[in-house]
Amino acid sequence: MIWQTSRFQLDLSKPRVMGIVNATPDSFSDGGTYYSPDNNFSGVFAYCEKLVKEGADLLDIGGESTRPGASPVPLQQELARVLPVVRHAVTLGVPVSVDTYKPEVMRAVLDLGADIINDIWALRQPGAAQAVAEHPNCGVCLMHMHREPQTMQVMPMEGDVVAQVLVFLQDAARSLQAAGVEKSRIVLDAGVGFGKTVQQNFALLARQRELLAAGYPLLAAWSRKSSLAAVCGGPAGESPDVAERMVPSVAAALLAVERGARIVRVHDVRETVQALKVWTAAN
Repeated sequence: MIWQTSRFQLDLSKPRVMGIVNATPDSFSDGGTYYSPDNNFSGVFAYCEKLVKEGADLLDIGGESTRPGASPVPLQQELARVLPVVRHAVTLGVPVSVDTYKPEVMRAVLDLGADIINDIWALRQPGAAQAVAEHPNCGVCLMHMHREPQTMQVMPMEGDVVAQVLVFLQDAARSLQAAGVEKSRIVLDAGVGFGKTVQQNFALLARQRELLAAGYPLLAAWSRKSSLAAVCGGPAGESPDVAERMVPSVAAALLAVERGARIVRVHDVRETVQALKVWTAAN
């Protein structure tokens, strides 16, 4: 199984680790840790290099937080955050993904050599599908999101989440193929935490193999999500904060791979890579 991207044909016969690079001041997991508002990008450049050294097979760069309740970022601000990081990341020898739903950002980063567009809106924003379809080879990840970031957790989904997500992703992928994008360029993401309850998120993990019926590789993004904290509380009811979610995040990544995911999108690259080496040795 090969994922066609701009510069790379990524072999998905083994699971791949996508390292998260947040070029934002307000991401839920590490907001502001690497982002510098004074246009000094040395910290985020070094972080990209660190993730590659730790074994990241891909980097995923984002300039707008999509945590529940997050406010949209103006186009020029997102471009200012993302473009310098992409320019550096494409020199590091691994596929570079950009997490964006704006077609103007898509075109700009693809022009710089980015390999993948990772869109929480599954290219539903006006012009987004066209921006991807116009590119001859870029990869794309289509994600399921119920409602939008400002309201998705206020009014989460109802009913059988797995069946609904499967239908949505199948339709999104077929629509993109109809626009001229080859199937080999498309990966799907069930959108853990995007408009789902804790129980629904874990249903997506427990029944993840059902999503393989769509016929595309799956990307799983459990890293540091609040659903992990919800089931990992201590005897007094306390839940681990974001910085304490590495172990459950790695466990979720392994379970996702065990159930057929080919890419795991993670913050804790080194630990996930090590865990997958153990998993590989036993398979």
